[in-house]
Amino acid sequence: MSTAAEFALEKVRQVRDDPDARLALMRRLYAGPDGDATAHLPYRCAAVAFMRWQLRRGLLRPLHGPRSGSPWWRAVNERLLRDGWEALAVAVGYDPAGATASVSPSVEFIREPTARNWYRAHNASIVAAYLEHRDQAEQESRTERFFINLVLMRVLYAHTLVSAPRLALGWLGPVAPALGDPRVRMTGIFLRGDRAPVGPTPRRRRHPAPPAAGLRLVGRRAWPARRARPAGRRRAVLCVARGRPTAVVPAPHRPRADGTARGASGLGPASPPPSPGRHRLLSHDDPMSSLCG
Repeated sequence: MSTAAEFALEKVRQVRDDPDARLALMRRLYAGPDGDATAHLPYRCAAVAFMRWQLRRGLLRPLHGPRSGSPWWRAVNERLLRDGWEALAVAVGYDPAGATASVSPSVEFIREPTARNWYRAHNASIVAAYLEHRDQAEQESRTERFFINLVLMRVLYAHTLVSAPRLALGWLGPVAPALGDPRVRMTGIFLRGDRAPVGPTPRRRRHPAPPAAGLRLVGRRAWPARRARPAGRRRAVLCVARGRPTAVVPAPHRPRADGTARGASGLGPASPPPSPGRHRLLSHDDPMSSLCG
């Protein structure tokens, strides 16, 4: 008998260039180890919603063709399918030799189907795929890298609703597990990006000629320079401070009479700039920093 890893690889190989077959394979995964889907089938809703979003965008199409898919999204989807089927094979008695670390949470979910175990299984495979295929993510366009990060942020936040409700919603924590339960249809909102463009965004773009003097380029139109953002307006920077999403607006440095810096309100000295390791979404030291646009 082949190992669980070999069994899963063969399952994925058969559907690699057929997006609809990939979806069918994902749906069959939730039939349960004994064919009794009563305990596992309700969790299929969230997994299928995430995959249908990928299908609508054409991300899982074959690489060779007039409308090719995305190598990165295809690789991440394959990892999710492979880990799921490898875990199912282990649960029914296949040899677990060569199993990856991200398979263990899936095995635990199969043996004890709960919302928390489902998120651990799903997100362990997703994060492992993000790290394994960093080089392919760097080949995606800047816009596509934005959606790559957006998807990761959403699935991790949905996980937090179930595993750490107070961290996710503060004083509304008691209702968080119901909002993040993968068995309800509303959870699909967190696992898809309905405003994403259809089809993978182009990896290479031709930049138009620079605008004439006195104009600035916005999209494909040149606007008068007076419409540029006022000098006093500052950008808000999204970061994570003490485990909570935070918007930071850098205060302008105004010189005092004695030459020292003054805060935005003019009532006291400006605070020192935050260190790179304290307030960040993904810093250059993080293993996922290459996925940031």
